[in-house]
Amino acid sequence: MCTLEKRGSLFILTLTGDTNKDQHRLNPTLISSIRSALAQVKSQAVNGSALITLSQGRFFSNGFDLNHAQSVGAKYGSVKAAKDELILMVDLFKGVVADYLSLPMPTVAAAVMYMSELDIGMSLPDYFMAMIRGKVGSASSRRDLVLRAAKVSAEEAVGMGIVDSTHGSAEEVVAAAFGVAEELGKRKWSGDAYAAIRKSLYPEVCGLLGLKCEEVMPSKL
Repeated sequence: MCTLEKRGSLFILTLTGDTNKDQHRLNPTLISSIRSALAQVKSQAVNGSALITLSQGRFFSNGFDLNHAQSVGAKYGSVKAAKDELILMVDLFKGVVADYLSLPMPTVAAAVMYMSELDIGMSLPDYFMAMIRGKVGSASSRRDLVLRAAKVSAEEAVGMGIVDSTHGSAEEVVAAAFGVAEELGKRKWSGDAYAAIRKSLYPEVCGLLGLKCEEVMPSKL
C-alpha cells in the first residue's frame, strides 16, 4: 500500500508495509493504491506544487508481483491464469506511468536502479521500454540496464545521467529530495504547462499510452 502526505505545496507519496519484504512488488492492489494517491495529488495541485516519491526499505518497487500471479494460477489450477494475471498487471501499470507523466508538477524520486526482467525471464512492456529510451540517452547505458540486468550504483547512475546526485545515506537522499522539490516549487510554474512539456519530451511513450500533448498558452495573454 502507500500513504500520501501534504506539507505546504509538497506532496510525499510513500510505499509502505512489508509486502514482499519491502520490495513493494506491483500487483493490482498496490497499483490501485498508487493511482488513487496520484489522483489526489493531481486534484489538489497548485502552481508551485511538487511530488516526492519514497518507500520503506531499499526499493521503491522491485517489479511485478510474480508470487501474486502464481497464486492466481494455483487458485484456478492453470498456468494460463497466472500468465493472464501478469498480463493484466502489465496493462494496469500503464495507468501509473500515464498518471505520472500527466501530473501538473515536478516529481522527485529517491530509489535504487535495477531492471530485473532479464533475471526473471520476462520481456519489458513496450511503453516501459519507450520510457527507458526517452530517459537514458546513452545506448551503452541502456544495454547495461536491460540486456545485462546491471544493478546500477548511485555513482554509476549519476555518470549515466539517470539521476542528479548521490548521497551517503538513506536519510541524506531523502533530505536532498526534499531540497530539490522545495527549490522547484519556488518557481511557481504553471502545472498545466509543466505537464504538457513533460509529455512532449516523451512522444513515443505518450503514443503508446494514448496521451495527448496539448498546447498551453500563457494565462496573461
